[in-house]
Amino acid sequence: MKRYVRKFLRNNGLGLAFGVAFFLALLGQAFAGHADFNNQLVAENLQPISVGDYMASSDFAVDVMENWQSEYLQFFLYVFLTVWLVQRGSPESKRTDRIGTESDEAQRVGRHAGSDAPRWAAAGGIRLKVYGSSLGLVMGSIFLLSWLAQSISGVAAYNEEQLRQLQAPMSWPDYIFSADFWSRTLQNWQSEFLAIASMAILSIYLRQRGSPESKPVGAAHTSTGVEG
Repeated sequence: MKRYVRKFLRNNGLGLAFGVAFFLALLGQAFAGHADFNNQLVAENLQPISVGDYMASSDFAVDVMENWQSEYLQFFLYVFLTVWLVQRGSPESKRTDRIGTESDEAQRVGRHAGSDAPRWAAAGGIRLKVYGSSLGLVMGSIFLLSWLAQSISGVAAYNEEQLRQLQAPMSWPDYIFSADFWSRTLQNWQSEFLAIASMAILSIYLRQRGSPESKPVGAAHTSTGVEG
């Protein structure tokens, strides 16, 4: 049993580590956000709320969703754009001679699929087309759903603030064209785009020994699509 647990932890260490980090960060955000939210309520001579009530509130939901949507937008764009765009010298890019969706033989699909290939990779027609774009489609769907959730929780949080200040609330269609919605959205998008560009370019010249996100330490700066 212990051997199985050790093997499971070793084989899934990356996912488990980030899963635990996600949970702890979300919990920390909840407590920090709760304290800040209650400070605002006290300043407005209103009754503070519990941590549980805060985590069920639109204020907490919009803060979480605006980060989720930007992260999944980052991965959605990265998955699709790297099919056609390359960055010479970056391990984050394909080789410059492999631009596009590549041949069935290179992708090991259809009649070129091996015995251990996923069933839909060996199939043809619509199943292969769907499976061949499934990663980007799922990332894009999660982005759109979380962006929608951000807009819904955002208008609720915005209107709560409006009502506390005895001002008129805003409809959802008006909110998605408002400065508040786009300020929340774009402040996250710009950071994600900068992070991707930085990783793609800095990894041309800098190394991290043993990481698949880096080229081998001794690889030439011009080596593209090579992982260490």
